[in-house]
Amino acid sequence: MTPVPSQSFSPLDPNGRSVSWKLIAIVITALCLSVASYIEIPMVPVPITAQTYVLLTAAGLLGWKLGAASTILWLSLGALGLPVLAGGSSGLDYFSGPTAGYLFAFPLAVAVVGLLFERGWNTKNIVLAFLAMLLGHTVCLGFGGAWLSFTIGPEKAFLKGVLPFLLGGVIKSALTVATVLVVDRFLGSNRAQ
Repeated sequence: MTPVPSQSFSPLDPNGRSVSWKLIAIVITALCLSVASYIEIPMVPVPITAQTYVLLTAAGLLGWKLGAASTILWLSLGALGLPVLAGGSSGLDYFSGPTAGYLFAFPLAVAVVGLLFERGWNTKNIVLAFLAMLLGHTVCLGFGGAWLSFTIGPEKAFLKGVLPFLLGGVIKSALTVATVLVVDRFLGSNRAQ
């Protein structure tokens, strides 16, 4: 008999790992999110960053629980004053200012994408994986734009807080799927050796 291949949604197989591996994965992901926050194109009132790329890649690789835990840890560090948010910003003001909707949407977006990946919308079906990533970006932009509309009005919120990020969301969705595929191929070739 041939062995049955793992049915894990992710090449990292996070559900089959030890608690210490999971804790390390959460910390490393929070660090990656912190670094991604410094990769930005300044815009007002919301900068374009690499955060959603890292967030949704983490969701695809770690699933909803570990991905959301990593995101919450990262946001908590920012709230506590560590310079880990967009452009090295931090503090509680960001959780009530114009970008608060995006920040609060991040764990939800990760949970949505992670759950979808765990339920088969993963790189075993590229179209579904891409749709899952698009949905994650939609959650971020939807919540972020809705919150921003209370600050600057619905029309301006759409024009400044949603529209400029649509193309980037599509591109980052494709990149996240590609990243998970590369990790899968790399780990798959190492497992075969």
